[in-house]
Amino acid sequence: MATAQPMVYRRVFVWELPIRIFHWINALCIFLLIGTGYVIGNPQAVFGANEAYQQYWFGWVRFTHFAAAYVAFFNFLFRVYWGFVGNRYARWSNFFPVNKEQWLDLWETIRIDILQLKLRGTISIGHNYLASLTYFGLFLLFVFQAITGFGLYSSMSESFVPWLFTWIIPLMGGDANVRSWHHIFMWAFVIFTIIHLYLIFYHDWVEGRGDASSIIGGWKFEKDEDIEHERR
Repeated sequence: MATAQPMVYRRVFVWELPIRIFHWINALCIFLLIGTGYVIGNPQAVFGANEAYQQYWFGWVRFTHFAAAYVAFFNFLFRVYWGFVGNRYARWSNFFPVNKEQWLDLWETIRIDILQLKLRGTISIGHNYLASLTYFGLFLLFVFQAITGFGLYSSMSESFVPWLFTWIIPLMGGDANVRSWHHIFMWAFVIFTIIHLYLIFYHDWVEGRGDASSIIGGWKFEKDEDIEHERR
């Protein structure tokens, strides 16, 4: 009686160290920005105190928010640079489907991940094109958050970076409008984080390619078609 042969995988180095460092710095900054941003938008959601000496906790919340914003901003600029000099999995050319095969990859991922019409399909060793387009959209959203956030900060700061974005306040009709849109788009990052974590562990379980561990060590696993062919 024939016995089932285990699938053979080979290790593929996908995420370089700079990309992994960017990812974890970005994740920490997003966590801090969401948490402190929510409190800044609704400080009574945490607690209040009547005495002035008990109120400076809010100053630390604002300081943490602004510090995380600076770190996230320069971390993002580094990622833009690395998109031109990194390996093929990190380059900007990997973020946009430009031919029929890549558009089919995008559609197949939608059928599997969103519509649940198939259990599994072609597996991308880097980002699939649905993920790539999603990340690019997130980058654009981050640019909006950086512009509006630093624009709001410019009225209380003499630093060079916030003053680059003072133009956004009159363009959007005043502080109140900018603050409202800045707060609304914060929830897009909350929703993205939930979906991102779900898909990472889903694909790790279904595909067994090491998605979760790859952002720590950089390695994924690809089915070795040559060895499988020799077995047949």
